Amino acid sequence: MKNLIARTITGVLFVAIVVVSFLDPVAMTFLFSIATGLTVWEFTGLVNQREGVTVNRFICTVAGTYFYYAMSGFCSDMPPATVFVPYLVTIVYLLVAELYAKHEDPINNWAYTMMSQLYIALPFSLLNVLAFRITAEGTTFTSVLPLSIFVFLWINDTGAYCCGSLLGKHKLFPRISPGKSWEGSVGGGIFVIGAAALIWHLTEQNGINDLQLSLYEWIGLGIAVAVFGTWGDLVESLFKRTLGIKDSGNILPGHGGMLDRFDSSLLAIPAAVIYLFTLTLF
Repeated sequence: MKNLIARTITGVLFVAIVVVSFLDPVAMTFLFSIATGLTVWEFTGLVNQREGVTVNRFICTVAGTYFYYAMSGFCSDMPPATVFVPYLVTIVYLLVAELYAKHEDPINNWAYTMMSQLYIALPFSLLNVLAFRITAEGTTFTSVLPLSIFVFLWINDTGAYCCGSLLGKHKLFPRISPGKSWEGSVGGGIFVIGAAALIWHLTEQNGINDLQLSLYEWIGLGIAVAVFGTWGDLVESLFKRTLGIKDSGNILPGHGGMLDRFDSSLLAIPAAVIYLFTLTLF
């Protein structure tokens, strides 16, 4: 009972903080830069527990956080592209440093170092691609698209849990996540389709559908987020099973660590960006 109360309070506060942060570009940048740093720090701490692995947690964390800020500035048309040079120099340093460190398994160190950037820092940074628009009038900030990604993920999780609890009989990935079912996943997707239709209606009514997405394009976005969000959850479950741990951390009472909380978004955000860029090709 105590764990349920802690989980509920943490969940409500988490949703409220994320929603409020998307109302202001500075708040969004600050919140997700912190999320990037904490998640990279958590990830590198976990992999460093593996035998023979020695990843530089501090530099990986600083590099990931800097990359987020660089992407935020670049997408909002503030600094030039040279803002990425320090990040590239840092990545080169992390690779070259293994020549002199004489660690037991430098290949693993390289792999986990780059994974911390590709798996965590890059997806968080792509939120800025969704949030900022560079137009003839200048740079504008929109909260609709980045917030909709999280709304889709939350609704997909809730719908999958409800439908899975009531109807779940066929396991989705029993080897990795025994609790997930096909019925739950389909149910979550149906909930997301309804949410996408509602978001389309509200954005059209209020004139904030800035990309002029049609009903079917919104539904396509919702489905992409639901599918890749589920895969993101499964990827993190596989990661934890490989390490032999239940939760990635304990920073969020009742919800585990940062990876546990953001696992779905780490694949859903890049999928949303790719989907939206693909729409512009046709």
